[in-house]
Amino acid sequence: MVDPSVTPTQPTPPGRRPSTPVREARPDDVPAIVALVRELAVYEKEPDAVEATDDHFREALFPADPARARSHALVAETSDDDGQTQIVGMAVWYVTFSTWTGRHGIWLEDLFVRPEQRGSGLGKALLARLAGIAVERGYRRLEWWVLRWNEPSIAFYDALGTTPMDEWVHYRVDGQPLLDLAARDSR
Repeated sequence: MVDPSVTPTQPTPPGRRPSTPVREARPDDVPAIVALVRELAVYEKEPDAVEATDDHFREALFPADPARARSHALVAETSDDDGQTQIVGMAVWYVTFSTWTGRHGIWLEDLFVRPEQRGSGLGKALLARLAGIAVERGYRRLEWWVLRWNEPSIAFYDALGTTPMDEWVHYRVDGQPLLDLAARDSR
């Protein structure tokens, strides 16, 4: 799921530096977000698993009726010496609800920072902005998954004081099993 701004600290490439690093995504950012999702899929050893298109992301992040938006995204940018910006990171998230707290939270679906920008603080800036949104809105949790083999990400999260929830088993139903289960719907 997540590939933050860690690995051994690497300098920002010459001519590129973080600008105001994190902002809410805009509709014109969709192609860059989808490109980052594809890069993340390669990192997570699932290069052919991405089905999402620009249209899927536009519909999810920027529906015609903004009140119907259920998914959200932040982007991290760098700018060069000429002031040209490039999106080099993203955090895609949605609102959850906890029956135990009776309050909402944030589920971070994906966090990704391009390898050449890792160590620049952009991953931490994206997480800090999400934490800020949670606190501003009175949400109680910010949660996500990380692949067990993704040791750089795990070390990054541990350094932030996060808590692994390894006593839970993750389940998913999709494809034909989802269709089979839906067929049992008695409505």
